[in-house]
Amino acid sequence: DSSMDADRLSSRLQLLGQMERSGTRIAVQAADAIDEIRSRALGMIGSDSASEAFDLTRESDSVRNRYGRHSWGQSHLLARRLVEAGCRFVTTVNGPSITWDTHKDNFNQLKNRLVPPMEQAYTALLDDLQERGLYEQTVVIWMGDFGRTPKINADAGRDHWPQCYSMVLGGGGIRGGLCIGESDSTGAVPRSRPVTPADIHATVFRALGYQADQMTYHQVDGRPMPVCDGRPITELLSVG
Repeated sequence: DSSMDADRLSSRLQLLGQMERSGTRIAVQAADAIDEIRSRALGMIGSDSASEAFDLTRESDSVRNRYGRHSWGQSHLLARRLVEAGCRFVTTVNGPSITWDTHKDNFNQLKNRLVPPMEQAYTALLDDLQERGLYEQTVVIWMGDFGRTPKINADAGRDHWPQCYSMVLGGGGIRGGLCIGESDSTGAVPRSRPVTPADIHATVFRALGYQADQMTYHQVDGRPMPVCDGRPITELLSVG
């Protein structure tokens, strides 16, 4: 059984404490912040509310089936439960990230193994958030970190391609039903309205109510750094 219980967690924390005591203390503010963040995280996972949020057996069979009885579906259902419990940031788990790395048999893998469960889980999450009154206060992001080559390789696959790819944004602060920009005929490069990753960051910050271009944080040596150097995609924003 690979599950984590209280005894295993306590044992790991004792080992971590032994390792930290044997090393040299790093005298910087960032190191002190790690202790605080760790303490808060342990307090969260050890609380009754957290254990209840992670207990998917509290959901009806019909709801669990609606999301799908697979890692895509159940992780999206867990995401909704965590949002309900007050979690501010949730990442769904759709199986190992390498599962989408379709260098071989790209079209069959997408059509028959990858896309159907992901679509089921994603649409169930959006519908469920709306039905529970959580959609307008939750930004939902579906994206990867690069696209796929417009050229098909010898193994009927597509390789890594950072020049052009797409994503989906929805939920709070986002105006839905829009398609921003377009690629050329082969999906190789943007044809119009190119958007950078930094622009996505700025858009999400704005949807959450932050003016990213007015925010900075300080490095450990005191230098101020901008939170984001992108520009919000104003067409997508339903907030000011």
